[in-house]
Parts: sequence; structure tokens; C-alpha cells
Amino acid sequence: MKHDRILLDHGSGGRASHDLIASLFLPQFDNEFLREMNDSAVVAIGGTKLAFSTDSYVVDPIFFPGGDIGSLAIHGTVNDLAMRGARPLYLSVGFIIEEGFPMADLKTIAGSMKNAAAEAGIVIATGDTKVVPKGATDKVFINTAGIGIIDPDVNISGQNARPGDKVILSGTIADHGITILTCREGLQFDAPLKSDSAPLNTLVAEMLATSRKINVLRDPTRGGLATSLNEIAGQSRVGIRVHEEAIPVRPEVQAACELLGIDPLYLANEGKLIACAAAQDAEKLIDIMHKNPYGRDACIIGEVISDHPGKVFMKTIIGGNRIVDMLTGEPLPRIC
Repeated sequence: MKHDRILLDHGSGGRASHDLIASLFLPQFDNEFLREMNDSAVVAIGGTKLAFSTDSYVVDPIFFPGGDIGSLAIHGTVNDLAMRGARPLYLSVGFIIEEGFPMADLKTIAGSMKNAAAEAGIVIATGDTKVVPKGATDKVFINTAGIGIIDPDVNISGQNARPGDKVILSGTIADHGITILTCREGLQFDAPLKSDSAPLNTLVAEMLATSRKINVLRDPTRGGLATSLNEIAGQSRVGIRVHEEAIPVRPEVQAACELLGIDPLYLANEGKLIACAAAQDAEKLIDIMHKNPYGRDACIIGEVISDHPGKVFMKTIIGGNRIVDMLTGEPLPRIC
């Protein structure tokens, strides 16, 4: 490892996070499930395929346009399960609460979680609460873990992208990341910014009902679209080529990113997915996605190629090509 102390960069979801996992956690916990480096583990119990995932939420601020730490915690774990093609079933919820935290705020967060779970059709089945002295944490942190069931003929993994697959994106990028950044810094723009935090399991179910030739699903959260594409390229040992003009960014988000000097490719999303699917099914997948409120801006942004395995390339608007690397550095800590 290059550092003898943990840095904020290690929590970015980018290259430093991957290096930390590969050099420290994987050697300690090495097993067949972790080696896959997917958002959820797929385990078989009594002949039934289950997806199992966990995540922790430390977002700052805890309330933001489009959601709060509670709804984000539900959406994040529901989406991690859905990215393996699972139907989410049950969640656990753990709270670490700072002494002095307002009871009214905790009730609001719990209500958001209740509503988010109801929309996703998942049950909060167990949980835990800890309270620590004032200053020992920042307001409230939440951990969620979830399980879901996977149909026997569904096999979705970051390792399964194949040359010729089309790369599909379910909608605009960087909405969550730029919203959190501007809230944290107290910046205001003429057009309001709003997080895209949302449950994607219904969208995934509709996609799978349309085609079983979906090879990869990934929600591009920390590290953004660029990092997630690099993860897929590395896991599948393929190249990925995307087209700059095809990647949707809301005008207000693009303007804010340009003002702040931030590339939207590297900002977090909490309600979008990437799919690598067989070319012959791509258009019908787009058609069905457009009928879902969380996929109405879905589009094809590129293709999987056999050249340059492990690399992501962008065909730019002016006709050139550039390498799109994984996130390096930490532009925005505590994004989720």
C-alpha cells in the first residue's frame, strides 16, 4: 500500500478504494464471493439463489433536495441487490446516533425509510440502534444489509460483459453528486438541483421480463459513470467505447459542473443504472425502460469491444478519442 494512514480518498469508490480492497481486505477475507468484486454476493441455499449485500451511509448533509440519509440508505441497498437481477426481499437497518440528535429529525428519517421500503416492496425485518457521546460521530450514520431472490436462469455479473454488447444508461448522470456538493457549500443556481435517489428494482424486473440477454448491471454511485465503466471493463477483461454526445446530462447540472470545474463523469448517481446487453435486444430494452419513471431518459451510450481489455475510451464530440480512467482523488467525501 502507498499510505500508512487511511485517507478520504480511500472512501471515494475510485482507484484508491479499489487498491485498499485488493491489497488489504481481500487478502484477509479472501473467498470466492469477494473475489468477484460485485455489489452483492450471490449465494445458493437449498437450491435457491440469493443476493446478499450491505452498505453504510454517512452522507453530509443528511437532508437534501430529492431525499435524505434514510431514503438513500434503503435505495442504495435495494439497488445493489437489483444489480444482480435479484428481487429484494428483506433489509436490516442499523443506526449509530450522536447524543443530542433531534428526535424530530430521527422520526423524519425513519418515515422516509418506511416510505422508501414500501415503494421498493421490501421489508425492514431487523435492526439495531447505538447512541454514542456527542462528537463521537456526526449526527447519524446508517448501515443497511439486504437479501433478495434471483431466478435460476438469471446470471448478471460485472464479469459477464461480452464484445458486441450495447452499453445502456438509464438516464442523466451526476444529479446526486452535484446536488450534495452545492447543498454542502451553500451554492444556489437559477434552476433547482435535485438528487436522483430512487429504487431501481422495478425497472430491473421489467427489463428482465423483456430480455434475459442482460449480462451486466451496475449502479454508478461513488466514482460515477467513469469508474463503474472501468470496473466492468476490468472484471470482464474487455474494452468499452462510449460516445460523449450520447451521455445525458441535465443542462443545469452541466452548467454547475462547468462553473465548479468538475467532470460529471466522476460524480455519484443514486438512481441510475448501466446495463451491458446483447445488441439484438438493446432497442427493445430501451423501449420498455422509457415506460418506467426511472428509465424515461434511457439511451445507448456505447458498446463493448474486444480491443484494449480493461480500458474505457470515449469518442468525443469533436471526433477524437480519449481514455476515460477511474476516479483518482476525492472530489466530494461523504457523498452517500
